[in-house]
Amino acid sequence: MKNLKVIAFTHKHVDIKDLGNLVICNEELDSRLINLKNSLDIPEIFYIGTCNRVEFVFYGSHELNDDFVVEFLDKMNFCVPAERMQCYLGQVNRYEGLDALNHLFRTSCSLESLVVGEKEILAQIRRAYDRCRAAGFTGDFLRLMMDRLVKTAKEVYTFTNISRNPISVVSLAYRKLREVKFTENPRILVIGSGETNQNLAKYLKKHKYSNFTIFNRTVANAEVLADELQGKAFPLSELKNYKKGFDVMITCTGAPEAIINEELYASLLNGEEDRKVIVDLAVPNDIDAAVIAKYPIQYIEVSSLQQIAEKNIQERYAELENAEKIIAQNIKEFLPILKQRRVEVAMKQVPEKIKEIRSMAMTEVFANEVEQLDPQAREILNKVINYMEKKYIKVPMLMAKEILVKSAESESN
Repeated sequence: MKNLKVIAFTHKHVDIKDLGNLVICNEELDSRLINLKNSLDIPEIFYIGTCNRVEFVFYGSHELNDDFVVEFLDKMNFCVPAERMQCYLGQVNRYEGLDALNHLFRTSCSLESLVVGEKEILAQIRRAYDRCRAAGFTGDFLRLMMDRLVKTAKEVYTFTNISRNPISVVSLAYRKLREVKFTENPRILVIGSGETNQNLAKYLKKHKYSNFTIFNRTVANAEVLADELQGKAFPLSELKNYKKGFDVMITCTGAPEAIINEELYASLLNGEEDRKVIVDLAVPNDIDAAVIAKYPIQYIEVSSLQQIAEKNIQERYAELENAEKIIAQNIKEFLPILKQRRVEVAMKQVPEKIKEIRSMAMTEVFANEVEQLDPQAREILNKVINYMEKKYIKVPMLMAKEILVKSAESESN
């Protein structure tokens, strides 16, 4: 276990722009890792690169001192200027042995993420490992570790509430919308085509909503979103002329004040009097307060959603203790498995050696005596030797496993 190492640059200590300098594109990854493995004699390695972290997980006896990290970065062809190297050395996190294992488990369970409970990190780590495994950069140790890592993360996500309650405004707004009983294929009016509205509209499209009309100051941006949603796009200046009504209005612009006043809202209703649903994710709000007061509206706005998000974040952090208990238990279970595997690898030559001894005994050492035996005696001898051979292979393996189990029990007590 002491040979498990992690060199990590994360959002906690490194500016996001600096992290970008350490990201490796897929086209260059294989050649860089081959150079690193050959140059520094690293048996197993894989690379994790996300928007919030760059980490190298490897198995080797190397000491993670400054000299090694400098050589590591050099062999990875990061081309860090000498005057900047000291800065990178101050930002790097180094983990070894159990600390490295605990770090990787915590990371996969999103305890180290920018957003606690974000499941995507597990998928990112699995993809990173699978890519390096397919390229031949990993081996038996990292395979065992990844199996346990995935098991641990799944248990944390299943048996705690760390990822259960959404904390993004968009996902919360979508959940609110899903609670509303709409007529079939409601008319959805989207005002603004920025990232927030894009994400919410994509949620709705995914669940078979298809009647979208998009208004935006820059009509080209509205057209991009309209193409994706199979809707229609118009410049924001034409909103006052829109006469087709709506059931749901989703609005999020960067306007410094409300853009939907009483007059414009009345125009958009075009004589309809039923209750409308408005999702206002703009800060400040796009809907004038007078509109909310005057008309029958189910109003979903950003400040109330943010309050729910904050509450959910606190609930997620309250689950950290339960998640850490699951991680600790899995580490405890993993160590005997690792020891057992080391014994299995060390003893995998036992069957071949025993077969060699048998062959030498029968064909060389006792060849003359065996030759003088009658067929029946020779058959009995073969049965005895076959029986002994199987026992000599099986017994040492069982004894080694029993020793490991007793050792693990005594350590836990």
